[in-house]
Amino acid sequence: MKELRIKDICDKGSSNLKQKDVEGKNGQYPVYGASGIISHIDTYHQEENYIAIVKDGSGIGRVTFMPAKSSVIGTMQYILPKEGFNINYIGYCLQSLDLSKYKQGAAIPHIYFRDYGERIVKVTEDTKEQQSIVDYLDSAFAKIDAMKANAEKALNEAKALFQASLKEMLEPKEGWEYKELGKVCDIVGGGTPDTKNKEYWRGNIPWATVSDMNCDIIKSTGYYITEKGLNESSSRIIKKGEIIIATRVGLGKVCKLAVDTAINQDLKGVIPKDNSILRDFIFYYFKHKAKYIVDNGIGATVKGVKIKFIEGLSFAFPSLSEQQSIVATLDSLKSKVDRLQENYEKISQECDALKQSILRQVFDYNNYFS
Repeated sequence: MKELRIKDICDKGSSNLKQKDVEGKNGQYPVYGASGIISHIDTYHQEENYIAIVKDGSGIGRVTFMPAKSSVIGTMQYILPKEGFNINYIGYCLQSLDLSKYKQGAAIPHIYFRDYGERIVKVTEDTKEQQSIVDYLDSAFAKIDAMKANAEKALNEAKALFQASLKEMLEPKEGWEYKELGKVCDIVGGGTPDTKNKEYWRGNIPWATVSDMNCDIIKSTGYYITEKGLNESSSRIIKKGEIIIATRVGLGKVCKLAVDTAINQDLKGVIPKDNSILRDFIFYYFKHKAKYIVDNGIGATVKGVKIKFIEGLSFAFPSLSEQQSIVATLDSLKSKVDRLQENYEKISQECDALKQSILRQVFDYNNYFS
């Protein structure tokens, strides 16, 4: 093994492609961004397989293997091996490092090859040994990926079963009542106080936005406002146990409230007028209606729907006892999905940690090939 600088084993390349310029194209060759393929264009930058590193914004420092005859946008950087170095060997070496430590900038962080290129790494110049290491890592990672794929398959199968059951159980049956949603529920809008007035944002009243709707139940919020801020926003508090939906940003999302919460203008509270409608039945109704709501969104930049649209939705519902039975069945299925989601996330984290452990073993400590 030999200690070399990153810039001694690979070169960088830059892309002048902007996401806004390639989106919507319908060519033959893929263009990648930090999250994957974003478009296809008629040309490509790289003839052979290459490595890409996210150099700007979210995911900074992430190293990815890329296929031949493709390109990346300008927020990513091409990494190409120098003569005598295996592209996959270089990629694994870079993946063993934390390149995000070289980031600069606060608003939009970035890393420069001139900085991380000086990093010393332990590598072999023997091409046969490089290939042997690549074969070992390919085999080990394939087994790890299979573990993750099995967990993901189980999760996706459970999600598909839940969606099929949701559709079947919410499909109107003989004897169900039909009413416009606004006839059985009050649809309550939210509001936002002056964001520049700090006095409004030093209170203890939870105030929700769509960013708080990252799970099915909101237990806390990212913002808290004062009584004065609440009054200035023309909003009102939605009580614990009620349902809120997103009608603009995050269109179609639905959540239950675990605490009394004020909401911003992009959210609406859906409150039954009497006890003939279960709140959890409304929750699943909106889960079922999410795609329909999204498909009917209007607007040039951010699509949304108005209160009148929500109030006019056709709402079919059975007797209270049947609502309870439907909710119980869907709760049971959903709990299984939630458990499998937690299991998948745990396995994903463990798989990623195991990969990093193996990479460190090979490139930091050289225990395997010493």
